Amino acid sequence: MAIETEEERQALVDLGARIRASRADRRLTLADLALRCGLPRSALSEIENGKRDIRISSLFRISAALGVPMDALLRKGRPPSPTSDDGYDFGDLV
Repeated sequence: MAIETEEERQALVDLGARIRASRADRRLTLADLALRCGLPRSALSEIENGKRDIRISSLFRISAALGVPMDALLRKGRPPSPTSDDGYDFGDLV
């Protein structure tokens, strides 16, 4: 499915930035995250840079690998850090 509007493009850029921030907070490289979620490193790079549309199944795998709920990655603002006390129970993701 092609990205058709600037709003859609910006949503993908923002999502990618939140994924990158979560990965950096956990001190993971793209290769580390790729191993954890089973997606190619190149695909993750394109997702983080907002250059690739993302399937819900891929987002699920990324969120589980990061220990961040999918809704936190989709929500505007910075996702929770691994040490935050935000009330999330990450055990339900996997």
